[in-house]
Amino acid sequence: MRSEREKMLAGEAYSAIDPELMAARQRARRLCHELNAADADDQMRRKHIIRELFGAVSDRVFIQTPFHCDYGNNIYAGDLVFFNFNCVILDCAEVRIGNNVFIGPAVQIYTAEHPLDAAERATGKSSARPVEIGSDVWIGGGAIICPGIKIGNRSVIGAGSVVTHDVPEDVVVAGNPARVIRQLTK
Repeated sequence: MRSEREKMLAGEAYSAIDPELMAARQRARRLCHELNAADADDQMRRKHIIRELFGAVSDRVFIQTPFHCDYGNNIYAGDLVFFNFNCVILDCAEVRIGNNVFIGPAVQIYTAEHPLDAAERATGKSSARPVEIGSDVWIGGGAIICPGIKIGNRSVIGAGSVVTHDVPEDVVVAGNPARVIRQLTK
């Protein structure tokens, strides 16, 4: 029989009140609290916390606190990734971030989903779909990335955008819902 964590990571319905998942969220909250409370000048301590929190991370991942996530260990960040203030990542599924990615303030990345049907939602079951952010991407402040989204390399997400569909490479998207407003030249 598969664990609730295995179901969650496979995109199947799972129970978020499973003791293993609750403990994993508590761990992430503790580490986020430590990161958010760490002295901004103590880069060694901050890097240690980030390495402990994330599933995999390079030494050149920078986080302006506060920062919050559900599990942390489902976040994989490449080289030279910058999170500005007040980012939130609900990483019930994997969040994979490429290299040279700039994430503006108050960006929210969601993998968690809940049933649309109220009776089904009342069962407490949730599901999640992974998010993939390519390399050389800039996500403007206040953008929301919805579950299951793939953002192509070298694309730009306009500030305040709500990304509900995959974003191809080399474009600027903006709006709610986000749509392509410009093709970028390579």
